[in-house]
Amino acid sequence: MKGTTPPGVQTEHQAAEYVRDMFARVAPRYDLLNHLLSFNVDRYWRAQTVRRVRHMLTPNARVIDLCCGTGDLTIALQQAGRAVVFGSDFCHPMLVAARRKSPGVDRYFEADTLRLPIVDGSVDLVSAAFGFRNLANYDDGLKEMRRVLRTGGMAAILEFSQPPNPAVASIYGLYSRRILPAIGGAISGSKDAYRYLPESVRKFPDAEELAERMRAAGFREVRFERMTFGVVVLHLGMV
Repeated sequence: MKGTTPPGVQTEHQAAEYVRDMFARVAPRYDLLNHLLSFNVDRYWRAQTVRRVRHMLTPNARVIDLCCGTGDLTIALQQAGRAVVFGSDFCHPMLVAARRKSPGVDRYFEADTLRLPIVDGSVDLVSAAFGFRNLANYDDGLKEMRRVLRTGGMAAILEFSQPPNPAVASIYGLYSRRILPAIGGAISGSKDAYRYLPESVRKFPDAEELAERMRAAGFREVRFERMTFGVVVLHLGMV
């Protein structure tokens, strides 16, 4: 397998089904737990992402926010410029929650990020916040992002990572292995989901490796920016 590896799965199809079912279970408490478990710093991470891509949010620009979940980044991108922003996710309950937060705006569609129903070279900006690491195949995900972007387009991937500082990594590891699953499991009612999520971060490629994978997929001017001691990394690449 070349992507996320949930416990007990052996194929990419099984991994995708596991992730879809898991997020469907936690969707009702997903926003609450995101803000609580990150001490509200998740708002800052998304705001920084919007700042880095704001120049792409020109009038009539087409933007797709992949793995959009409940739509926090989708909404932030829409509010930051005059681009036409769509949110995509393959978990229906997440999209239901996103639509509730965007009354009067129905720019969400249900789709698998590895098989997007989008014409080649038709998008100006593709983003993904905290969902890319849950893909069943990371390289195929990057190739699909590259496929739908026009020449001059940009990809922005905001994702958790392992902090490079050993001391910070130790503290973060303790928090993610012990505290996060306990709180997340108790509030969401799904202990396995909040055991899987920190484990998925541990198994995810580090910043340097993901940058190399982006280059191999055909992106240029690839760069990344660590935030909050490297707990989160924003990856950017051009087409």
